Amino acid sequence: MATTDLNTRNTPSTIITDLQDDTGATTAEYAITTLAACGFAAVLVLVLKSDGIRELVTGVISSALGLGV
Repeated sequence: MATTDLNTRNTPSTIITDLQDDTGATTAEYAITTLAACGFAAVLVLVLKSDGIRELVTGVISSALGLGV
């Protein structure tokens, strides 16, 4: 907190000052982004494990590489 005096701790000005302090905000944003990326990766793995999607992806890659499957 901005002040350590208990008598002035909850005044509007110190509350506003405390809310404006964004120490650690970047770390929290990175943590949330990392969790979202991990969740997306987990869903992607589950989708790509299905037979229909695997055949579709294999067909697209084979077609792009000119293997003519």
